[in-house]
Order: sequence, then structure tokens, then C-alpha cells
Amino acid sequence: MSWEKTGDKELDLGSNRGVLKSVISIGVVLFILAMGVWAEKSVLIVDEGRELMARTYTGTVGDVLAVKDVVLLDNDEVSPSLETALTDGMVITVNRAVDVSISVDGQRLPIRTQCSVVGDLLNEAGVVLGPEDEVSPAQDAAVVPNMNVAVARVVTKTEATEEVLNFETKQKYTVNLPQGTTRIAEAGRNGTEQKIWKVKYKDGIEIARQLIETKILAPPVNQLVMVGSGLTVSRGGENIRYSEAVDMVASAYTHTGYNTSCGVSPHYGVVAVDPSFIPLRSRLYVDGYGYATALDVGGSIKGNRIDLFFESYEEAINWGIRRVRVYKIE
Repeated sequence: MSWEKTGDKELDLGSNRGVLKSVISIGVVLFILAMGVWAEKSVLIVDEGRELMARTYTGTVGDVLAVKDVVLLDNDEVSPSLETALTDGMVITVNRAVDVSISVDGQRLPIRTQCSVVGDLLNEAGVVLGPEDEVSPAQDAAVVPNMNVAVARVVTKTEATEEVLNFETKQKYTVNLPQGTTRIAEAGRNGTEQKIWKVKYKDGIEIARQLIETKILAPPVNQLVMVGSGLTVSRGGENIRYSEAVDMVASAYTHTGYNTSCGVSPHYGVVAVDPSFIPLRSRLYVDGYGYATALDVGGSIKGNRIDLFFESYEEAINWGIRRVRVYKIE
């Protein structure tokens, strides 16, 4: 009976030893594997052309860069990535971003970038360009360290302005007012002119202006001032006040069987004039003839010509054609 128990114990002990050996074998394998992972590795770090050899027991790219005090700044790129497990003989490349700035909308923005051309840099910074905006250096220029990219906001607008058109003051002499006195016969009124401009602005400052169109919104009305005439001439012992004296060529005519152009019968004192030179119904004094009124016109009476009416053909012939001074009387 005792022998059987001893035999059982020996059998149990043998089984336990087999299990123990298996556990030890697995542990040895795991240890060997772990030692393989954490074994010393030789890697090369290339940082902007500078080479740094490193022997390390660390596990990832990020770990070895930290051990070697390789500090990464914004937008610096590392290949392979920081989470990649190290392997012996690995080459780690660090591409450094460059420091640049963008001047836009009244601000200077510092930026670290990997962009190679200015256009990509502006896109990266979220700078949206208008159709007329100017960029210096140009968008296809290469990005270099410490460069400043200037963006000028350029816009062209159509603008309207209004300007005052000042009226002019015209004077007209009259014998119906005392000498030296004046009276406004027609009040003047300023007009308004509109101008349409094409205006170019650069960063809010006007740099060019071109006139496109001009419109008269309201024309000016000239002011007419009547001035008392102090002009007098003595004829036949009478002082005649006049507003204007004109030297003219005077001819003569007599009855034709027709009324004057003003519809009255011709009589002494009626004269034919050019209405554009002397308005009809103007009162005149003609040297050598006397007082007269412009009541008729004639086909050959143009400019400073005047035709005097006489009651008879003989009187008209005797007058002939001569130069006279004509005084305009109001």
C-alpha cells in the first residue's frame, strides 16, 4: 500500500517538472525576442544636410530624436514618421520649414512653411486674392528663408461726383435808370454738373482717376443786371442819353406799297435793321436823321447796315449811302 503512494508522488513530481521546463522555455524565447526589440541600433539622422550618427536602445523615431535633442518646430517634417519603430541602419530625414512673412490687409503675418512657391504659400495661409490684387514677389517666385510677400489690395470703382456750375453776370446799360444805379432784371442760378469717374485704389489709397462721362444735370442761368447809363450826346441843343453807340452804314428807301415787317405803315422815323444786330422795336437816334425805331427788315440789311425811310424818292436819293453813328436808346 505504501509503495503505491510513493509511486504516485514520483509520478506527480515528474509531471510538474515537465510543465516547469515548458514555462522556462517560453520565457527564454520571450526574453530573446524582447532583447531583439530593445537591442542597440545604429541610425543616421540627416537634419537639413547635417548628418548625425546615433546608437540607441530606444524604440521609435521620435524617441531617438528626443534623446539626441533634435527639436522640431512648426511645420518641420520627419521621414519616417515619429511613430515608426527603429531598425538598425535606418536613415531619418528632417526637413525644416522656413520662416517667412506675408504683409496683407495692414498686417504682417509670420509663417513657417514647406511651400516652394509664393502662390502655394498664399493658399496655405488662406490669403484669397482679388482679380486686380498685386503680389510681390510674383506668385511663381521661389520661397526663400526670411522673405516677405507683400499683397496689395487693388480695386477699381465707378464713382459719381457733382460740381457747381457758377452763373455769369451780364450787364446791360439802360437810360431808364439813374446814372450809376443797378437793378437785377433776371436773377442768376447756379447749375449742376455730374462727372462719372473710374477710380483705382491700392490698399485703400487712390492711385488713378479717369473721367468717363460728363452730364449737365441743371444748366446755369446767367444773371442780368441793368445799369443806369451815364452816356449822353448833345444833338440840336438836346442831351440824349443812350446805352450804346455804333458806327453803321446807312442807306435809304421810300414807299414800296407794303407795310413794314412789324405790320405798320412806313413813315419817317422807321428804319430797317438786321434783327440779330439790332432787335426790332429798338429806339434809336441816327446822326443826320434823328430819332428812329427799328420796325422793318431788308434782304440786303445785314450786320451793321441800316436802311432809313424817307417820304419821297428824292429825299432817299439825296441821302444816298453814308456812314453814320447810331445811338441805341432804351
